[in-house]
Amino acid sequence: MSPHRPAVYAALLPGAAVTALLLAGCGNAGELRSAGPTPTAVGPVRLWPDMPPVTAPPYDYGESDTARVPGVVAPGDDAHRVDPVAVVQAEVAANPDEYTGPDGMYQETAARIRACGSRPRQCPVMTPYYRDLTGDGKDELVVGIRMPDQQTGLRVYMPEKGGLTRIMSTVDQVVGVQLAGRDLVVRVVSAGIPGYEYRTAWSWDAQQRSLLPTRDEIVRVKPVPPGQGSPSPSGGA
Repeated sequence: MSPHRPAVYAALLPGAAVTALLLAGCGNAGELRSAGPTPTAVGPVRLWPDMPPVTAPPYDYGESDTARVPGVVAPGDDAHRVDPVAVVQAEVAANPDEYTGPDGMYQETAARIRACGSRPRQCPVMTPYYRDLTGDGKDELVVGIRMPDQQTGLRVYMPEKGGLTRIMSTVDQVVGVQLAGRDLVVRVVSAGIPGYEYRTAWSWDAQQRSLLPTRDEIVRVKPVPPGQGSPSPSGGA
């Protein structure tokens, strides 16, 4: 209705009629309506506030040791100009007796890596990928290595000072890897929880100068078959 019409009708009609007209004619004019009571904001509640501080640092989950790749040259700090197989071979040669940790390698896998030149079809080094994961404008080298027991080794190398520095190394039963912005998202099968998988986002940490697992989640990826779910708490021991 026109905003001027109520004033005209007010001069001609009794007060009660004017009030009824205003309420009836402008009831759907888009006025504000209540959406109900607003819930009270609840802040985080600290549990056991009297817990003593930790005096000894725990083992760091996902701790990533950086290492310079010996003998590898990256002209112009360009990772695209480096042979990824040669990079992995250089690390295997520098750590021949390492079977655990960031330099760890299965003996079978190490032997196949050494023979990549003569037996390329059996070479466990997968097709490399490149992405700027550190934000310095230069692509990092992302390498996958096939290993026994359906495991995959993942390593990331940063070009700097004419060579390469490894800024990430991990081994797991990987079911997928994604590049999301400047994050490397690793999907790992969950053996203990059927139908779920772990997803870890590795992100660049400028202080540690390495990729660290900054976000970790458990995601349901398919329905759980009957009888394969976790037992209920009341199921007994």
